[in-house]
Amino acid sequence: MSVQLIDIASVVRSKNSGPFELTLDVIFKTRQFYNSVKLSNAINAHVICQLYGIESRKSVQVFSFDAACAIKITFPRRIVSGGIGDTDIYGAQQHAPLLMLKLDGVSGIE
Repeated sequence: MSVQLIDIASVVRSKNSGPFELTLDVIFKTRQFYNSVKLSNAINAHVICQLYGIESRKSVQVFSFDAACAIKITFPRRIVSGGIGDTDIYGAQQHAPLLMLKLDGVSGIE
């Protein structure tokens, strides 16, 4: 079974994690959705590298936060925040590629 992340997450957002990194937060609608995504490993460094054109999986960190039914992803910004060529100084628009991410092997669809 495949589902889009936007259908099972109540919050998908991005922000700077300092001037050199971005953080993406995904908070799931239910614990069942969260557990299913976590157990399936459907959101991992390889997937994030593909979505964001990142070359090294070592630079991507994916954390699960059980208490909040959330997954946090951190990776380096391509351009330092506020640097020449930066189009999103706060990193607040960088979550868009995640919205239509299709997750395979996720159960608990209501």
